Amino acid sequence: MLLGYARVSKSDDQDTAPQIRALKDAECVKVFEETASGGRWDRPELHRLLDQLRPGDTLVVWKLDRLSRSLKDLLAILERVDAAGAKFRSLTEAIDTSGPAGRMLMQMLGSFAEFERAMIRERTRAGLREARAKGRVPGRKPKITAEQQKEIVEAVASGRKTAAEIARLFKIHRATVSRFVSQARAGV
Repeated sequence: MLLGYARVSKSDDQDTAPQIRALKDAECVKVFEETASGGRWDRPELHRLLDQLRPGDTLVVWKLDRLSRSLKDLLAILERVDAAGAKFRSLTEAIDTSGPAGRMLMQMLGSFAEFERAMIRERTRAGLREARAKGRVPGRKPKITAEQQKEIVEAVASGRKTAAEIARLFKIHRATVSRFVSQARAGV
């Protein structure tokens, strides 16, 4: 069964009619129509379509960018299509995963996405190294200072306050208080 997907961004001047016409001409039995950004993952009609795919079905789109604007998301969608035992076809780009050339193209796209992810990881690590070299510590700033931590440990250790009282006072979880006390006892 051929299942079509038509999408336009949330804009008044866009219309899915040309896409739907092309999908009907391609003999799609059912067309799922959506008005949402292609960069968003929360598209209910797309998920309804993916949930209905059965072995032998084909997901058909007018253009590849109607399915997703992100290569990573596109590959995730295509993995779901493949896991369902279905195929994928883009009318404009002439991509059809039912044949060997289409499968090869999808594998090449996957390789590019993997390369892109590796490059992002590499740039992120380099940026973190550079930040550390400049004395900046990445991540969230601690809510409790070292001085406050000592005060917490002393109050609980001396018995002046319970862990629950300290947790309420400093607006932290009781487990955090327990961790501070345990670390102090261990000499960390």
